Amino acid sequence: MPEMPEVEIVRRGLMSQIQGRKITNVEIRYQNLITGDVSQFIDMVTGSVIEDIGRRAKFLLIHLDNGFTIISHLRMEGKYRVSSDPSMIDKHSHAIFTLDNGQKLIYNDVRKFGRMQLWRTSDLIDNRSIAKLGPEPLSTEFTFDNLKSRILRHRRDIKTVLLDQSVMSGLGNIYVDEVLWNALIHPETKANHLSDEDIKNILKYSNEEMKMGIAEGGSTVRSYLDSTGHAGHMQDFLHVYGKEGTPCSRCGNNIEKIKVGGRGTHFCPHCQVVK
Repeated sequence: MPEMPEVEIVRRGLMSQIQGRKITNVEIRYQNLITGDVSQFIDMVTGSVIEDIGRRAKFLLIHLDNGFTIISHLRMEGKYRVSSDPSMIDKHSHAIFTLDNGQKLIYNDVRKFGRMQLWRTSDLIDNRSIAKLGPEPLSTEFTFDNLKSRILRHRRDIKTVLLDQSVMSGLGNIYVDEVLWNALIHPETKANHLSDEDIKNILKYSNEEMKMGIAEGGSTVRSYLDSTGHAGHMQDFLHVYGKEGTPCSRCGNNIEKIKVGGRGTHFCPHCQVVK
C-alpha cells in the first residue's frame, strides 16, 4: 500500500503535470470506485479546472475551481498516470479524466480497492475519513505533547497502534516496521508500557523515515510507481521490512518475520526486546 512518502511523490508529480488543466470529460469504468452518486460525480467534475493538489496522510486531495475536492485513496494498488498514449488505458483503468490539452489523467487499480469521493472543499474537515486522522509526521501537530496520550491510552501492541490512522497518520506496514527497528522497540510491546524516551524516538524516526522516503521517491516493494511511471528507491535503504532471514545491519542477528495484529511484521529479536 502506498504510504505517506509515496502519496506525496504522486502529489508532486501530478502538480507538475495537471495543475491548471480543465477536465473536459470524465469516464468511470468501475462504479464502486466512487463513494456516492457516480452521475453526480461526473457532472460536478466535468468542466472544472484543477486548481491545486493537496495531501492529508495517505489521501490525495484534488482541489477543483468549483469549490469541490476529489478525495482519493489509492489503497493497495492504485496508481495515477498522465498520458496521451491510448495504450496506457487497459482493463485496470477505472477512471479516465480527459484534459483540455489532449492528455488523460488515468487511474489504474488492479485490486479495485481504491476509492474517490467528491466533497465540498470548505468542509473537508467534516469528511469522516479526513476528520478521524491523527497528526502526521513532518507537521506542526506531530509533537510529543500531542502524541503521548494518544499512544499511552492503548493496551494493544505498539505495531497495531501505530498502524491506527486515528492515533498518528501516514505510516503503514513498511514504515512502522522501520520506525520500530530504529527506535529499538519490539513490535509486540504494549503501547502503554512505553517510556517518554520511546515515544520521542518513535516521533523522531517517523519524521526521519518520511523525509528519507520522500527524498528517495518512495518505496517500490511490490508495484508502486509514481505518476510518471518511475519506481522509488527507498526500498534500497530499508533495514527490516522484507529482510527476514538476513543479518540485522546493526547487530548481525537474523531478522525475523511474525504476524502482529494480522500483519506481517519484521524485526530484530536481538535489538528489539519486548518490555
